[in-house]
Amino acid sequence: MAYRFVRALPIRQRLSELRERVESGDIEQMEPFGRAMTKALQNARFDPETGEAVWIEEDYCTPPLAMERAEILDEDFEDITIVDENINEADGWERIKDLPSLWDQVLDTT
Repeated sequence: MAYRFVRALPIRQRLSELRERVESGDIEQMEPFGRAMTKALQNARFDPETGEAVWIEEDYCTPPLAMERAEILDEDFEDITIVDENINEADGWERIKDLPSLWDQVLDTT
């Protein structure tokens, strides 16, 4: 499995709608990436130093996140950067575990 360490600037006015899509199961139904994208977004963190959302995502696209960007990410985030194209999933989440939840941080301030 390939896991990506992702950073992106959230488009704050779009995040309420994105959160609704995550919670409703809309994204989870998308094939083939919906379940992995839902897990990644549900657990996304917010880096207060950079203002970026950060997450770890299972992905097999070339280029990385191609389908996810086309269907979801490019609408809701800017400056999407793959920090590490092949990271151990547990190690990646461990690196960002102390950051606040994206949803708690960003939705509370929009």
